Amino acid sequence: MNINIQFVKVKTSESLSKFITEKLQRIFNNYEWIIRIDVFIKVENDPTEMGNICDMEVSLPGPKLFATSNEKNYEMAVKETISDIERQLKKRKAKFTDQNISS
Repeated sequence: MNINIQFVKVKTSESLSKFITEKLQRIFNNYEWIIRIDVFIKVENDPTEMGNICDMEVSLPGPKLFATSNEKNYEMAVKETISDIERQLKKRKAKFTDQNISS
């Protein structure tokens, strides 16, 4: 399991890093073929009280997966981004399974 968490123009948070690692551990357990996940935590001035951004890039066989979320707090952004990544992983796994069955 290789998780790279970067805080871009945001103060590093050990608790947020731990939260992200715990959430991503489940994904690594379900999808062994993931090589690495890069997480970028950013802040943006946003008048709608949003602006806490979480970007994730997943390296795996084939094209990389990418998801981003902009929420009121980082925990919500992380959860939403992970949800998007899981949806993409399920589609990719189904595609792998379909190809293996038809071969």
